[in-house]
Order: sequence, then C-alpha cells, then structure tokens
Amino acid sequence: MNKAKMNEGAVGGKLVNRIIFILLIIGCLTILFPLYMTVVIAFKQPSEMTNDVAGALAFPQSWSFANFAEAMQVTDFWHSLGNSILLTGVTVVICVLLHSLAGYLIGRKMRKLKFFNMSYLYLISGMFVPFAVLMMPLVKQTAQLGIANRFGVIVLYVVFFMPMNVMLYSGYLSNIPVALDEAACVDGAGVWQTFWKIIFPNMKPMHATVAVLTAMSTWNDVMTPLVIMSGTDQNTLPLAQLNFQTQFGTNYNLAFASYLLALLPILIFYIICQKQIINGVVNGAVK
Repeated sequence: MNKAKMNEGAVGGKLVNRIIFILLIIGCLTILFPLYMTVVIAFKQPSEMTNDVAGALAFPQSWSFANFAEAMQVTDFWHSLGNSILLTGVTVVICVLLHSLAGYLIGRKMRKLKFFNMSYLYLISGMFVPFAVLMMPLVKQTAQLGIANRFGVIVLYVVFFMPMNVMLYSGYLSNIPVALDEAACVDGAGVWQTFWKIIFPNMKPMHATVAVLTAMSTWNDVMTPLVIMSGTDQNTLPLAQLNFQTQFGTNYNLAFASYLLALLPILIFYIICQKQIINGVVNGAVK
C-alpha cells in the first residue's frame, strides 16, 4: 500500500511539473514574441512592412539604425529623456524616503493604537480611486496653485504611489524584529535615530522593490504629464512618442525604434535593483 501511494505521488508530482513547465513556456513566449516583433519592426524600412503574417515576422532585409536616428530627432530624444529621468529619479528618491518613514511609523504603531490603524486603512483606500475621477479636479488645482509643471507632477506621483508603498513597507516590517527597536532604545537612541541608522538600512530589499515599481510606473506614465504639463514644452519620452500616432495612421517603424530606446534606461535600472531584491534578506539583524 505504501509503495502504491508513493508511486501515485511520484506520478502526480511529474504531472504537476509538466504542467508548470508548459505554463512557463507559454509565459516566455507571451513575453518574447512581442519583444521579437518590436526589434524586427524597429530595424525594418517602411517599404518592408506587409500585411501578411509571414512578412511581419520576417527579418529585415538589411539591419539599419536609420529608424533610431530619425526617431531621436522626431521625439527630441535627449530633452525628453532628461525630463523623464528627472521626474523618475526625484520621484523614486522622495517616495523611498517619505513612504518608508510613514510605513515604519504606521507599521509599528497600528497594532497598538487605533488611530494608526485607521490611518493605514485610509491610505490604502486610495488604491481604489481611479485617476479618471481625480483628473479634472487635479488639472484645475495645479493650475490655480501654479504647479502645472514638473514639480506638480512629482508631487502627484508621490501622493499616488503612497498607498501601495506604505502597504509594502508596513508589511515588510514584520520581517524586522521589534527587538531591534528595543535594543536601540536601551542604548539611548530616539525614534528618529533608530529608523535612519538601524531600520532604514535593513529595509534595502523593500527599497529596491519600491524603487523598481515606482520607477516603472513613473517612466511609462502618459496621462499625468499629458493633462498637467500640456503645452509646457516639457515632454517626457511617452509624451514625445505620441508624435508617431497621427489622425491618418501610425509610423510603426519609428515608434518601435523609439520604444526600444526608451526601454534601455529603465531596464538597466531594474537590473541594478534586481540584485538587492534577490539577495535581500535581513541576515543577522539580531545577534
């Protein structure tokens, strides 16, 4: 009987492994196929674009960077890239500093005081408010306050990403023992010193996670800069890429070349932060 059960378990385990393997292959194809199409079309000339599937999947007749050079001219690439890097970089730094502090305060106090528990629920509820509901009031308010510019967009990003980031930081605090705070208090450290010198360094994995999520959302966002900075000549890369879409059609060759150029900076940032996410474990926090 035991051998029969063990055989059944082995067969069931093999079946599960095969299903997982098939799902992984499907997932890889789902990701790689659009990327392949983007690369192929970016290097093709407009004359090589055909309506049949075989022609769309075929390699370019000659690999040329002409589309990339023209796309950089159309989008004013370096100016748009500078705006995107400025918005993304400042937003990420402010979010990591402020949201980690708020997450620490709420995470440590919410189980003891009802006020912090209600504050946590109030902040998290912001995740369920769609941007379309806030769009028109925000446009009017930013214009009245004179911050319908990059500064105003950064402020909005910091507010928009607060619910998710505070939830992540508060949840991650469960991996950091309260004994660290108590030991710091015994040594004479205040709450401010405890956070910046002990807790903040131990939250590196979550800093990397928050930085990646915030950077990707900021970098790819179109709607907020479009409605806030419209007509200010402060285009980000996603806004500049709208030039490829006209009333009469879309220049896919230039558009896909521009998408690849815009992908590189955020991809490099993700690779750098990925090391912290993978290796991010609080080792030897309490000795």
